[in-house]
Amino acid sequence: MTSVTNIPLTKGKQVYFASDNHLGAPTLAESRPREKHFVAWLDSVKADAQALFLLGDLFDFWFEYDTVIPKGFTRVLGKLAELSDAGIPIYFFTGNHDLWMHGYFEEELNITVFHRPQEFLIGEKHFFIGHGDGLGPHDKGYKRFKKVVSNSFFKWCFKWLHPDIGMKIAQYLSVKNKLISGEEDAKFEGNEKEWLVQYCRRKLSQSHRDFFVFGHRHMPLNIKLKDNATYINLGDWIGHNTYGQFNGITFELKKFE
Repeated sequence: MTSVTNIPLTKGKQVYFASDNHLGAPTLAESRPREKHFVAWLDSVKADAQALFLLGDLFDFWFEYDTVIPKGFTRVLGKLAELSDAGIPIYFFTGNHDLWMHGYFEEELNITVFHRPQEFLIGEKHFFIGHGDGLGPHDKGYKRFKKVVSNSFFKWCFKWLHPDIGMKIAQYLSVKNKLISGEEDAKFEGNEKEWLVQYCRRKLSQSHRDFFVFGHRHMPLNIKLKDNATYINLGDWIGHNTYGQFNGITFELKKFE
């Protein structure tokens, strides 16, 4: 049986969700305005946040060597440390661009990191939360790709590259490789063809959840399923600047101007 994490919700507090910032793309300098905008949003939710969920692809590429992490992202990492130090629990789900996380967020920022979807009871509502990559009947090419890059031998080989070389190769592939970039996924062809909707319906046939919350698709979506269940996709912080807000009863998709 899958374990469920319980998050009691204090009156007046909110739970916030965001996904798909892709900081570092296409370059650190060009993504810095997006980073500053996201940091401003993090600052704005600090006062009433009960918890914060980041659903992956915060970075366009991330790899943790034993003693080295990617250059840059000082502003967002500092703000996340500030929120964590203020006692706000932060839950991070690795995406297809930042799946190689191995302890830095936990040890340095006190952020809980998940590598697969998880279930939460927030207030009295049951949530199923994940990045969204590799789920459902499609994404077959990416599923094969993920098996390769998640393999411990592949990670061991990559780690032996000098960081300057490894990072340049990975950043190039992150932008150019459609399997990684998810370019083919960012198309909406209706509810019935939405593969994450199909995945949610299959999960509902096994057990009820009130909300399924994902990223990855880069499209803000709010789709009603059966039995008062809802599929939410958070959009992104590239073209939409959208986030989710849950007050214990309703879940809203909002845009940060």
